[in-house]
Amino acid sequence: MLPWKHLLRPLSALLLTAVVTIVPATTATAAATDRAATATSRGWNDYSCKPSAAHPRPVVLVHGTFANSVDNWLGLAPYLVARDYCVYALDYGQLPGVPLVHGLGPIDKSAEQLKTFVDKVLAATGAAKADLVGHSQGGMMPRHYLKFLGGAAKVNALVGIAPDNHGTTLNGLAKLVTHFPGASEVLSAATPALADQVAGSAFLTRLNAGGDTVPGVRYTVIATRYDEVVTPYRSQFLDGPNVRNILIQDLCALDLSEHAAIGLIDRIAFHEVANALDPPRATPTTCLSAIS
Repeated sequence: MLPWKHLLRPLSALLLTAVVTIVPATTATAAATDRAATATSRGWNDYSCKPSAAHPRPVVLVHGTFANSVDNWLGLAPYLVARDYCVYALDYGQLPGVPLVHGLGPIDKSAEQLKTFVDKVLAATGAAKADLVGHSQGGMMPRHYLKFLGGAAKVNALVGIAPDNHGTTLNGLAKLVTHFPGASEVLSAATPALADQVAGSAFLTRLNAGGDTVPGVRYTVIATRYDEVVTPYRSQFLDGPNVRNILIQDLCALDLSEHAAIGLIDRIAFHEVANALDPPRATPTTCLSAIS
């Protein structure tokens, strides 16, 4: 019998193969151009934007795994632009030959890309600090920037929407990988970011050693009990000073958003993002926030 790993076609590898096969390079380039135009036309990634007195810090949006700087933010970015924020979003974690979807490379390298992008945004806006809002991996990856790359001096707040701060078991599937010799190596070779996000990975062990937070940064975590990707959902929460952990169902029991929806379309979560960005002007979040 062949070793199991010769029979394994990891989900990550299948997804990447499908994307590369189905989307020709010319189509991918055109799609990337269209996405960039979409962002600018809708008011974000406008480098002529100057932060207002009411909202003096630019907001940098950090997408999740298998996502990009536009599609992940078609809901939240216009929501914040309409509230007079200067909003920016980056692509990070690209793998060679893989178009359209990002957040796949080693997370420590992605954090270096975030550092470069934040510096670019601060230079363009003249602001001393930025606020970061991330979904899934994008809510966790910035913590590496804050802790190891000097980001704490340039960031006022980090808001994580369904962040995998302590990794994920994928309802036990991630733990299953550890029972098969060579499985972690296969996963790491195909999509390093997925391997980094497995609960107990070397990346997460180093990230969380010595405490979840760093001084001088405000942290907000917005989670849903129906998260099927970052499991268990309470592993998203942070410990430390200047932390607010929010379970969206505590604010609206009728909210059934799961992992993707809470970051893409959930205006109740969006309202909590706005509260986290501007605490002095925060207003109560209820089910009615969905229509505000």
